[in-house]
Amino acid sequence: MARALVGERPRSWDAIQVEEYDPAWVDRFAAAASALRDLLGDRVVAVEHVGSTSVPGLAAKPVIDIDLLLDDTADESGYVPVLGTLGYRLVLREPWWYGHRMLVSAAEDVNLHVWPRGAPEPVRHRLFRDWLRTHPEDRDLYASTKQRLARETTDRPGDYSLAKNDVIDAIYARIFAAPAQAGS
Repeated sequence: MARALVGERPRSWDAIQVEEYDPAWVDRFAAAASALRDLLGDRVVAVEHVGSTSVPGLAAKPVIDIDLLLDDTADESGYVPVLGTLGYRLVLREPWWYGHRMLVSAAEDVNLHVWPRGAPEPVRHRLFRDWLRTHPEDRDLYASTKQRLARETTDRPGDYSLAKNDVIDAIYARIFAAPAQAGS
């Protein structure tokens, strides 16, 4: 992560606070997505609400995760300054990870993940989101794991994300082992 960090670390990374699901998260995403579409216009390939706040009933950090797909993320001059007018600032540059860039909102309550068209990671995000929306047993498993890990990593908030990998990997194993739905 240090290799990818651009500028100052967001303060929101210094503490993990998992809250019960808040239906207002849907409206927060809708407002942010609308502003992104209005600002970037036809440069936007897709805007998706991903992450835990996109799953009804799932406890989450109160930070909206958005996948923004553009044709190309390498030319930051074409979108980073424009996003800056909405208060976003670039915090991660990971060209080795499918061209990923991450910006945070001024209030650090939105993580904007910018991906190039065709990157596989946003597909994985949607699969995970959609699975948790339709499989309450995995949603509840993920929620309890996140709540436990938030308590266990209080003194090491940087360990929280990596500590979730075992349960995330187990859920992905079920997703990829499930029979394909008709019409999918």
